[in-house]
Amino acid sequence: MDPKEMIARRAAKELSNGEIVNLGFGIPNAVANYVPEGVEVLLEAENGALVFGGAPKLGADDPDIGNAGGLPITMIPGSACFDLATSFCIIRGGHVNTTILGALEVDQEGNIANWATPVAPGKWSPGMGGAMDLVSGAKKVIATLIHTVKGNPKILKKCQLPLTGKGCVSKIITEKCVFEVTPQGLMLTELAEGVTVDELRSCTEAEFYVAPTVTHYQL
Repeated sequence: MDPKEMIARRAAKELSNGEIVNLGFGIPNAVANYVPEGVEVLLEAENGALVFGGAPKLGADDPDIGNAGGLPITMIPGSACFDLATSFCIIRGGHVNTTILGALEVDQEGNIANWATPVAPGKWSPGMGGAMDLVSGAKKVIATLIHTVKGNPKILKKCQLPLTGKGCVSKIITEKCVFEVTPQGLMLTELAEGVTVDELRSCTEAEFYVAPTVTHYQL
């Protein structure tokens, strides 16, 4: 299975009945396709959509209706589209229960960097977007990311890129494991099939401790 699909499927397991859940750009957008059966959530996109489903079938998409990444979504009974001002009233007003965000880096203090990469001295791309509002307005922040890039760890002792938010992440989900952010640091709670704790330490710069019971990564 593709690592990004693994992460999206695992992140979908975090959803609970009745939640308003914001899905960010990248991996999180795919979570809409894997909402567990029997779980009813109100998915929200920062560009102005509330209550929608997964990706439509080929040919059934509407080019005027998309998620935060511009990809088509399925409108379902109860769906609503509105302007950015209304969307950010929902976010800044504290009405979002959970936001699932992509990340460039996260660290053992629960900091997240997900908006900027250097393109020239003093210049960054692509731009902050709505992430800074989501990390402060949502009650729970889940970071999703590929564990390493070209062998370089993305879960660090301290983020190196400009921060989106400080101490806001409660859970980190990669294709290798799940960490919870606790006052004592990162706690390993789940491992993907075939991944060992020693292997995980070798590709994770951040320090972490192992929960008394570590379960298998459930998809």
